[in-house]
Amino acid sequence: MITKKDLISEDQKKLALFAKVLGHPVRVYIVDLLRKQTCCYSGDLAQELPIAKSTLSQHLKELKKAGLIQGEIKPPRIKYCLNRKTWEEVQRLFRLLYNA
Repeated sequence: MITKKDLISEDQKKLALFAKVLGHPVRVYIVDLLRKQTCCYSGDLAQELPIAKSTLSQHLKELKKAGLIQGEIKPPRIKYCLNRKTWEEVQRLFRLLYNA
């Protein structure tokens, strides 16, 4: 018996995950900010966004969990970088969807 689960490809599952994570404007802003950097961003992202630090922390956590960003703690700062390999995968998956 074929189930709905069998019809959904791994690429579709990954794309849905990335779309969900990028479904919040603050996360899109963060990814866009990091995408434009030639190196890791080591400033205080809380100064870039008018949101509570705890809210920003939650957004960063979701982006890291999806593999879209990387963070390196070097007290007193944390360096954030776009995970270029994952970002290329996101682009590939969206191209597949749009070009299907």
